[in-house]
Amino acid sequence: MSTSDPAPLILDVDTGIDDSLAILYACASPDAELVAVTCVSGNVTAADVQRNTRQVLELVGRTDVEVSVGRERPLLRPLEITPETHGLHGVGYAVLPEPTAPLSDRYAPSLIVDEARRRPGEITLVTLGPLTNLAIAVLVEPGLPKLLRRWVLMGGSFRVPGNTTPTTEWNIHCDPEAARICLAAWASAVEADDAIRRPLALGLDVTETARMTPDHVVELARRAGSTPDDTLDPGRDPLAPERRSVASNPVVRYVADALRFYMEFHARYDGFYGAFVHDPLATAAALDESLVRTRAVAVDVDASGGVADGQTVADWRGLWRRTPNVDVAVEADAPEFLRRWVERVGGLAAARPNVAR
Repeated sequence: MSTSDPAPLILDVDTGIDDSLAILYACASPDAELVAVTCVSGNVTAADVQRNTRQVLELVGRTDVEVSVGRERPLLRPLEITPETHGLHGVGYAVLPEPTAPLSDRYAPSLIVDEARRRPGEITLVTLGPLTNLAIAVLVEPGLPKLLRRWVLMGGSFRVPGNTTPTTEWNIHCDPEAARICLAAWASAVEADDAIRRPLALGLDVTETARMTPDHVVELARRAGSTPDDTLDPGRDPLAPERRSVASNPVVRYVADALRFYMEFHARYDGFYGAFVHDPLATAAALDESLVRTRAVAVDVDASGGVADGQTVADWRGLWRRTPNVDVAVEADAPEFLRRWVERVGGLAAARPNVAR
């Protein structure tokens, strides 16, 4: 693969509002080849995840992208979902037509392994949900860390509080046993072969610096050539009968309807009317690592069931004397990422002006 070729990506998602914005970014990026999207339960059930994923792909004309479903519950724990954050079915107030493209008959962990074996050293896997699918994949194929070009994950909370418990980020919280398996697999791999790249982890430390506001949606509409949308006005009557976007462009309508739910959630719980867009930032960093500054560190996950259950524990002082197994992002260029998201997704939307509501 030439360095000028688009980077082959597999996104592993629990779609989810911000997952859907990450899918849009991947579809809109000329430097990305979206090989497949694999689905795992997390923000919503796997049934909702696969439907949301196919709907968003069809919205932008990408029925060619293979979508597969993996394990529908965590390895050992009961399934948790978060409708209060993402809406009943995971995409806020957005409503899209039922998807027409069929689901893949491949099991998601098998797809990850098969594609990595087929294109060794080429594929970047970007995990945007719980790590259940990847844990199964690496148990099936222990050589996966060498077969992948890199693993990029949105997950963890390293030097800031958690967003699920005081110490825990949602994706790791949902299946900490899976996270431990994955991190241990990469730890063993990089210890044995220093040519294997450490995974790149974007935790809440950096993803919560990427805040999308109504102004970004206004810029998106302008870039797409869409009529404006006023539903994201924070002063708008929340009981108004018309709760869906009136923007003329279908992609802009989708983004506005999905984000309004997310922004209302953050207004209630985080004190600002906007949205942390965790997953699109991780996807952007997978395509251009210059968007983040990292530090190599040994990371493990607490799965004890105690008060720190699900915490990503990073050995910043090297007290464990372990070889670093993760490149943890400690800083991100959030303004540049947001500029790129608006420019790229706006351009994609401009090419899809006449899709039915």
